[in-house]
Amino acid sequence: MSTDDELSLLVIVIDTNPIWWGKKALGEAEQFTLSKCIDAAMVLGNSHLFMNRTNRLAVIASHTQESRFLYPGKRWAFADLFGDGGSSMESNCSGSKDGKYELLTAINDAIAEEIKDLMTKTNQEMKSRILVIKAAEDSALQYMNFMNVIFAAQKQSILIDACVLDSDSGLLQQACDITGGIYLKVPHMPSLLQYLLWVFLPDQEQRSQLVLPPPIHVDYRAACFCHRNLIEIGYVCSVCLSIFCNFSPICSTCETAFKISLPPVMKAKKKKLKLAV
Repeated sequence: MSTDDELSLLVIVIDTNPIWWGKKALGEAEQFTLSKCIDAAMVLGNSHLFMNRTNRLAVIASHTQESRFLYPGKRWAFADLFGDGGSSMESNCSGSKDGKYELLTAINDAIAEEIKDLMTKTNQEMKSRILVIKAAEDSALQYMNFMNVIFAAQKQSILIDACVLDSDSGLLQQACDITGGIYLKVPHMPSLLQYLLWVFLPDQEQRSQLVLPPPIHVDYRAACFCHRNLIEIGYVCSVCLSIFCNFSPICSTCETAFKISLPPVMKAKKKKLKLAV
């Protein structure tokens, strides 16, 4: 268990690909919809908050076009700032006795409180971990961005856990192996909540005392920069470390031109002409 001085942050990233969820709702007799997945994630988030008063939670929806904070979102921050929402804003905007615009006064007070709260928590440590609930297939176009996220999380000692609903993900396997997280492919999707509470609710310290699924074989194939395909053998630029499936004399990433060493050309020996006698 974490101490009272430590903040434990759990970030839940839910894959909300509409194409995958639409096919899943129409293709199976036991319909496992996106709403059921979100309900299971909400139970996990509430359970995490109940474990300790210093625990924190964030929920992100990953769509095909954008990612959005579900909690805390804009509406949560708006309600925290003005109390009961829009009705408070209308009453506050009517005017102020000190001549200040009431809306700006509320914002100034909120900023001052946040700075005060931040300065008092400078000595507190935060343990963060990310849980990715994956549904759709991997996109090789996001390989570089995802690898940057993995290495940044490793540097900040942030665990990345993966709960895979359908096909395996080589990128998430690498992320869990590098950061020390747990990779789990759910064998029965209607039982998602049981796996979330059993495997992903305990933190890193508690997991050592539990019997958890064994580690899996990690697919460490890299994606080439030219076609974004996963390859086992390729060509690596010695300057920027870009990976290519086909040889190119000029790196398309850093535009470095390589000198190709050709085999030495043997000069033909001149034949001596014999003088006729």
